[in-house]
Amino acid sequence: MVRASIADARKKDTREKIELGGLIVKAGLRYEKRALLLGLLIDAGSRIKGDEIERRRLTAIGTEAFGNDPA
Repeated sequence: MVRASIADARKKDTREKIELGGLIVKAGLRYEKRALLLGLLIDAGSRIKGDEIERRRLTAIGTEAFGNDPA
């Protein structure tokens, strides 16, 4: 039972990482260096803290990008 729970947690973690990697690809950043990607994320994270306007702006950009997915 414990092993099944651990295996399920690992599968969930792996799936989440795959989905997050897909976001990098969707953003057109597949071939950028990892240090740049991390820097972008750290910078964005610090800019949205306490800034609801920036959070909404970036959310709108992401929502539009998801809406442009080919069916």
